[in-house]
Amino acid sequence: MSILVTGGAGYIGSHTCVELLNHGENIVVIDNFSNSKPHTIDLIKKITGKDFKFYEIDYLDRKSLERVFEENNIESVINFSGYKAVGESLEKPIEYYINNVSGALILLDTMKKYNVKKFVFSSSATVYGDPDIVPIKENSRLGPTTNPYGNTKLFIEQILKDLYKSDNSWDIAILRYFNPVGAHESGLIGEDPRDIPNNLMPYIAKVATQQLKELSIFGNDYDTKDGTGVRDYIHVVDLARGHVLALNKLDKEGKGIFIYNLGTGIGYSVLDMVNVYSKVNNVDIPYKITERRKGDIASCYSDPTKAKEELGFIAEKTLEDMCRDSYNFIKNNK
Repeated sequence: MSILVTGGAGYIGSHTCVELLNHGENIVVIDNFSNSKPHTIDLIKKITGKDFKFYEIDYLDRKSLERVFEENNIESVINFSGYKAVGESLEKPIEYYINNVSGALILLDTMKKYNVKKFVFSSSATVYGDPDIVPIKENSRLGPTTNPYGNTKLFIEQILKDLYKSDNSWDIAILRYFNPVGAHESGLIGEDPRDIPNNLMPYIAKVATQQLKELSIFGNDYDTKDGTGVRDYIHVVDLARGHVLALNKLDKEGKGIFIYNLGTGIGYSVLDMVNVYSKVNNVDIPYKITERRKGDIASCYSDPTKAKEELGFIAEKTLEDMCRDSYNFIKNNK
């Protein structure tokens, strides 16, 4: 029996593949390399010393996806194939709705055809919109979201709830990520966007290694301690471990739909990140303050209590670890 990992060559997908393999799981991976690199597949194998089947396909391609199910004994699926950049989603909403929502529907319909009903979905804290209260609990108000990316995650969550309501033989875990950062301690895999980064830490990393001139900080007039946006940054390896724990819960506890925040419960500002990155790695991070970015909110961080109590999930790595591992990866790969 195997776990199908869609988007397994991507940032979060690749780290989750490593954790799954290190826990003795058999995996099958698909990716179309739209925001990842083929070499990552080899690096996953190098880190773990383990082999697995890989298919270069787009999960929107139903025929190719069915071939994966035909050729493998799939028992569960983790979906990492969604586009993920808030800013880009404002510029390309149609592409985001097609890839994220239509892709998820094709994947779920294919799973149904082959009677595979165990599913872990990578959702996002963006489903909470601009929160009334922080830290955010899983039963906090959802929406209105502030960008098409967040809309796609919220729509898919509703689709999964409707699916379970119609057929409670499904096992579904919805994992609401906060802000994944960092890289594997080996320095072999990490966040390596093809173009100018949309997210804070990879942008800082490229400034630190002088691949970019300076960091643009979008607004310093938010209602936060230093005026810059506050987020809950979680090390990508901790996040990946959360998927292993979620699958374990689905295996042990039978049918149900479960929703968890995956974060540290600590809010750090943009300037916190800049200062810690600079100090830990002994590098300069020149920056400039620019106008606020559409779709951004002031503060967003989690209450991770439910994941701790029900999954045994605790984010172990610190902001210093996140910054150190990020710099190590970008130095090795620039």
